Amino acid sequence: MSDEVTPQPERLEGAPHPRDTARLIGQDAAQAAFVDAFNTGRLHHAWMLTGPRGVGKATLAWRIAKFLLATPTPDPDAMFADPAPTTLDIPADHPIAMRVAASGEGRIRNVTCTINPDTKKMRKEIVAADIRALNGFFQMSAPDGGYRVVIIDDADLMNVTAANALLKMLEEPPARALLILISHQPSGLLPTIRSRCRTLPLRTLDAAEVAEAMAQAEVQAANTDALAALSGGSVGGAMRLSLMGGAALYADLVALMGTLPHMDRARALKMAELAAARGGEAKRDLLFTLIDLLLSRLARTGAMGTPPQPQAAMGEADILMRLSPTPHQARIWADLAAEIGGRARHGIAVNLDPAALVLDTFFKMAKAAPR
Repeated sequence: MSDEVTPQPERLEGAPHPRDTARLIGQDAAQAAFVDAFNTGRLHHAWMLTGPRGVGKATLAWRIAKFLLATPTPDPDAMFADPAPTTLDIPADHPIAMRVAASGEGRIRNVTCTINPDTKKMRKEIVAADIRALNGFFQMSAPDGGYRVVIIDDADLMNVTAANALLKMLEEPPARALLILISHQPSGLLPTIRSRCRTLPLRTLDAAEVAEAMAQAEVQAANTDALAALSGGSVGGAMRLSLMGGAALYADLVALMGTLPHMDRARALKMAELAAARGGEAKRDLLFTLIDLLLSRLARTGAMGTPPQPQAAMGEADILMRLSPTPHQARIWADLAAEIGGRARHGIAVNLDPAALVLDTFFKMAKAAPR
């Protein structure tokens, strides 16, 4: 198993790969549930890790894989049995941990999107061939008679034929094999797949946990409360925002909203030019993501009568309350979010001028603001 021959799902540059993350923060309940199943001999053959993006599902999958290969199966009849494990932790210098870190553990298979041999480009879905290739993996005997572990990251990307191929494996599971499905939207998977997996739900993290996880990943940020708010408690989302300057960009966006309904055109033009700069596609996409988030927070403010907490930018609460004082105004912002999202996707697909697309969006937001 090596990254050179097995393509990996997209990972954030500057952040560690999930297999290399030392600790999983904020998901003690999910980890304890797996350890309990292991200790009591109720280890299901397939597990589905669910929850929002960036809360640690892939990290948990790799922790489970390493733990399972490194920990002897409990023998209730043994006279001098080892103490039952209480965590998924294994020492960093354990041979399993070292082989996984070096991408050299052959008893773990990571299933992701693969390269299309015809186009030489990475596919955007997991195809049946990727799943059927596991048959050969399962036919190989583990050298110590132990487990073989498959991580499907992420299962939401399986096309119909791939899902049906996986279903056959779940119906007739190989001996001494564990399948781990990572899913951000399990409702999109076949009900027959969901019913054959034990689900471990992972929760969103609070601001302190997001800060702790970012510090562990050596991603430095002074505004972790804002990042936690903007990412919805997703560590991956918070790190992406931090590394791309998302918190500062959101603060600029909030400041622009503060000038509505008489929009500061100079400020708006500056932000539009940022999205249109050479190589600015990532900034453009981030800006539209933040616009959608801001409109969502505006709608929530009007509907609930109070702004979301914590604030994600200086003065945000006052601006949200002024621009969305009623449920009626909340509906206006919610409808606008749907319209802008559709126009942005269409504009990007047909290569409209990014600056013009952003300015048009700002003008629509100004028009929707209460007078």
